[in-house]
Amino acid sequence: MMIASIPSPSSGAIHVGPLQLRAYGLCIALGVWAAVAVCSRRYARRGGDPGLITTIAVWAVPAGILGARLYHVVTDYELYLPPAGHPLNALKIWDGGLGIWGGVAAGVIVGARVARRRGADVGVLFDCVAPALPLAQAIGRWGNFFNQELFGKPTSLPWGLRIDAAHRPAVYAAARTFQPIFLYESLWDLCVVGIVLIVERRFRLRGGSLLAVYAAAYTFGRFFTEYERIDFAHRLGPLRLNDWTSVVVFVAALATLVVVNRSASGARSEAETTGGGPGDDATVDASRSTA
Repeated sequence: MMIASIPSPSSGAIHVGPLQLRAYGLCIALGVWAAVAVCSRRYARRGGDPGLITTIAVWAVPAGILGARLYHVVTDYELYLPPAGHPLNALKIWDGGLGIWGGVAAGVIVGARVARRRGADVGVLFDCVAPALPLAQAIGRWGNFFNQELFGKPTSLPWGLRIDAAHRPAVYAAARTFQPIFLYESLWDLCVVGIVLIVERRFRLRGGSLLAVYAAAYTFGRFFTEYERIDFAHRLGPLRLNDWTSVVVFVAALATLVVVNRSASGARSEAETTGGGPGDDATVDASRSTA
């Protein structure tokens, strides 16, 4: 017997007077706003111009959304080709379908390029944005809730998510409540924010390393939530494509952390061995972020 459950909204739109706002897009917009606000504040604490963050966001955010959509369309192309769908549906971003991998990659690349043209320290900016990205994701995931997507296997747990018949996979037509994967991911994203901030305070890392910390922490949790999903996805062996992506990104992020910070540690040790004073050590560590 179902004791409790999480109800899904009957519509993916929010009505404000005569206006109708797509909840999916609103959640993404709120996530972007929060990320820009947090990143600007962190950059200002490091002596940077917070206005630069807004300038970067003007270019990086659209690039990130485009990259996220392209990743989704390319990896789930069957959904946009006959007989399952229509190519023009690829433009309907409000219906959901953004791949975080393509979004982060495109946003970071474009953002770094804009920062370099402005003469900014890219490593410092990477450290500033590291906790802001998972915060944006935590907020944006609630757009999946309004679209009744991103849920997992049927469950009788008290926090099971009720899904309308129109949104249930045919094989689970008789089930009513499902694992709320969107909620698990949102909560894990908030945990990633905390992980990045704790690492920042407790460890001396080379500038830019916090972005790799974010990537490793996020993909660790994403592997498990992805494994529970039941929506269509390409599979390679026993795992979904995004599971493999999580594994690759996780390993790459850890390798980056080890290699980059080992070289920085070696440089500090060499400076100390040759009699380098505090000034030399500060030079080696100049790009390290501060709390």
